[in-house]
Amino acid sequence: MNLTAPESLIFWMTLFFLIFFFLLTKFAWKPILKAVKERERNIEAAVDEAERVKQEMAKLKADNEKLLQEARAQRDQILKEARELKEQMLQEARAEAEKQRAEELAKTKQVIEAERQAALKDIHNHVAKLTVEMAEKVLRDQLADKAKQEELIRKNLSELKLN
Repeated sequence: MNLTAPESLIFWMTLFFLIFFFLLTKFAWKPILKAVKERERNIEAAVDEAERVKQEMAKLKADNEKLLQEARAQRDQILKEARELKEQMLQEARAEAEKQRAEELAKTKQVIEAERQAALKDIHNHVAKLTVEMAEKVLRDQLADKAKQEELIRKNLSELKLN
């Protein structure tokens, strides 16, 4: 086989390529394919895990939203009950204040009436005392003169009716 330089070069290149290809196939190709498949499996697992985490996050987000709505509803209920309790307490306080005011008013009226009665009694006693003093002075003045005494006795006797 008499080969020229370019043919010889092609031959040797082809031979080295076939040897290199055989060696690559025998020693490197299987580990490379195994590594690529392992990498592919890892990527698929990571994608599956990411999808699972994404679904879990969506579920957690929905649960959080539900909890938030429940908390808002509870807050609204508590605020409503607090408002109702406040109104009830205010009404009770108003009723109690009105009751106390009425009691105080009744007591004050009783005190005023008692004071008025005492004042009227005092005035009555004072007027009676003044009347007695005036009558005493008038009688002294009239009884000081004997002629006036006799005239007063006659006048009173004539007014008296005997049975």
